[in-house]
Amino acid sequence: QVYLVESGGGSVQAGGSLRLSCEASRYTHCMGWFRQAPGKEREMVARINNIGRTTVADSVKGRFTVSQDNGKNTLYLQMNSLKPEDTAMYYCAAGSNIWSCSGDPPPYNYWGQGTQVTVSS
Repeated sequence: QVYLVESGGGSVQAGGSLRLSCEASRYTHCMGWFRQAPGKEREMVARINNIGRTTVADSVKGRFTVSQDNGKNTLYLQMNSLKPEDTAMYYCAAGSNIWSCSGDPPPYNYWGQGTQVTVSS
């Protein structure tokens, strides 16, 4: 089992920045960030695959940056130029093997409890 704990969420003004962190209890093959706002479907925000390739959603490209530590235990999401439409619960996800890391999006088999991000006008 892999336990994921997110941190760094909060309330900021539009144009501000936040840095989310997701700490995994052990090594993971891949990790990613999702978000979900009330009434909307879950959206993949950014991810890093098992060989270090990064992918970001078009909606956040140029504003958000995803990264991880060398041990693949911690995932970060640097969020700049935040907009009200970025308001959502942000979830960290991870895959424990190459199969759970294959696909677009990958069928991650571990999820964190989420951290709330609220961006006001």
